[in-house]
Amino acid sequence: MIIIGAGLSGIGAAAHLQQRCPDRSFTIFEARDAIGGTWDLFRYPGIRSDSDMYTLGYEFKPWADAKAIADGSTIRRYIVETAAERGIDRQIRLGHRIVSADWSSADARWTVEIEHEGRRERQTCGFLLFCSGYYRYDAAHRPTFDGEAGFRGRIVHPQFWPADLDHAGQRVVVIGSGATAVTLVPEMAKTAAHVTMLQRSPSYIVALPSQDPIAEWLKRHLPAALAYRLVRVKNVLLTMLFFNLARRWPAWMKTRLIGLAAQRLGPDHDVATDFTPRYNPWDQRLCIAPDADLFRAIKRGRASVVTESIDRFTEHGIRLASGREIEADLVVTATGLTLNLLGDVALSIDGEPCSASASMTYKGMMFSDVPNLVSTFGYTNASWTLKADLTARFVCRLLNHMKGHGHEIAIARRDPTVEARPFIDFSSGYVQRAAGMLPKQGARRPWRLYQNYVLDFLMLRFGRIDDGTLTFARAADPSPLPSD
Repeated sequence: MIIIGAGLSGIGAAAHLQQRCPDRSFTIFEARDAIGGTWDLFRYPGIRSDSDMYTLGYEFKPWADAKAIADGSTIRRYIVETAAERGIDRQIRLGHRIVSADWSSADARWTVEIEHEGRRERQTCGFLLFCSGYYRYDAAHRPTFDGEAGFRGRIVHPQFWPADLDHAGQRVVVIGSGATAVTLVPEMAKTAAHVTMLQRSPSYIVALPSQDPIAEWLKRHLPAALAYRLVRVKNVLLTMLFFNLARRWPAWMKTRLIGLAAQRLGPDHDVATDFTPRYNPWDQRLCIAPDADLFRAIKRGRASVVTESIDRFTEHGIRLASGREIEADLVVTATGLTLNLLGDVALSIDGEPCSASASMTYKGMMFSDVPNLVSTFGYTNASWTLKADLTARFVCRLLNHMKGHGHEIAIARRDPTVEARPFIDFSSGYVQRAAGMLPKQGARRPWRLYQNYVLDFLMLRFGRIDDGTLTFARAADPSPLPSD
């Protein structure tokens, strides 16, 4: 078996395989030169989780740190420690990028082409598990602005943060209003002369404590594993409750969230302009301000928010559509990610190219009519790892079922009567930009993507493997693949 990616999902999947499929060998191929994925790539000031670590952490390894909203380096250590404790690090081949994968129906195997130090090599496997994340590591969404070439300051993107960048005493403009901008602004404001968050439109920003007092109490009075499990359940249920309230009563939730921001900032701030989004809560992911750090930076005058469109860069800063100019020594373009579902791996079946965008997702992880392949894609309305853990455990159940019944091939045959719907029901820019390359989900199970942990838990942990949609076969059998 080949696992693609040695980040949070890949290491977690390997741990599940070790525990539940001890007879199954695997190799993890990681394109970068380090373990950690997102948490090794991003090094901008203040990088941290945007979910609580009791659900972003693995179900099998309690999160012991006091910070529920943790910084990137701590999360990276957690992942590396998990790999080392279980010997998973010995199964990782760093600096190996999977370029293509071709399925052979005759052999019931994938042949993957791997690039390493400028050379190409091939390896075969019976099953592919993609844990490569959802965005491109080598490219970000970076719109260009008129006049950039004449700007005398420095322009950087958070995804490629320079190690030598010192922003102390500088006038900083952060372009963006998403989670990255909300993280950067209060952290940079600690030493910058001033930081301006320049946004075209606002996002919902929720202040949460960086430490969970209930979790800390439980950790003091209960065994670590039990305390972790209880906190994990609590946070899952609270997140689901908050999401469902927002979906059922969006106007009430919108008023509540904006009111909380107004309480943090006081009567002198124009909350209607700077903290009132055009969309309903959870039409896009909410941003977290741990310990209200962004609001505190604004109240203290260390940071400010400007809601207006950019006209052009000038020699000394940015001119807005109104004609106002914001002076800057450093501009940070926190303008988003570029989605990439399968890590730029070119897929083919018996030599014929196949595209994920033409597929429908089975249980949110397999692609219709593509054999022996699972892609890990976490929740958009909760912690990524909650779905990643469920996906890995389902893969283990599937592999054990196949072994127990003598199957070599598992394929989800698409039902043409199932109505196709967008894969992600989100209005975020990075989702809309990638709509054409994403697969579809179906209007009913098992093709429906519920974004609901409880429903997924019941379906993936206890639902039948041989459910009438998955087709099983051996290499010697007539091809289970649909014919033209």
